[in-house]
Amino acid sequence: MLKLSRLTDYAAVVMAQIARHPQQPHAAAELAEAVQLPHPTVSKTLKMLVRAGLLESRRGAQGGYSLARPASQITASDIIAAIEGPVAVTECSHADGDCDLASTCGVSDNWQRVSVAIRELLDSITLAHLAATTPLKLPVRLPIQSVTLAVEA
Repeated sequence: MLKLSRLTDYAAVVMAQIARHPQQPHAAAELAEAVQLPHPTVSKTLKMLVRAGLLESRRGAQGGYSLARPASQITASDIIAAIEGPVAVTECSHADGDCDLASTCGVSDNWQRVSVAIRELLDSITLAHLAATTPLKLPVRLPIQSVTLAVEA
C-alpha cells in the first residue's frame, strides 16, 4: 500500500477549502475552524504550501492565504510534492541515486514505469477536482487493477 502522510492529506483538505472560496483571502485560524484541524497544524501546512508556490500569503487586515494560480492549474501531484517531495515509488525511480544494487538490480526501469504511471494519474487530478463536492470519476486508461492510496495513521 502506498501511503501519504496525514500532513499531505491535511494539505489537500486545506487547499480544497481555499479553492471553494477563491475570491477571498483566508486566515489560518478561519481555515483551521472550517476544516476542523488544529491551528498549529494548519499553519505549518500553509507555510509549506506557500514555500512550494501553491499559495500566496499577504499580511495585514485584508491579508490571508489565497491560491497562487487557479485550482484547475494545481494538481494532486503538486500538493503531494509540496509536503512529501517528488512522487516516486522507490528512491531510484525518481532520480539516479547512489544505489548499491544498481548494477545487479534489474527492476529499476520497471519501477520507473510504475512511478511515471502514478505521476501521470496524479497530474490528471486537479485541485478543482478535489474541491468538487461530486465524486471524481476517472477514465480507465492505465492497465492497473487498482491503486490504493491511504493516509498514514
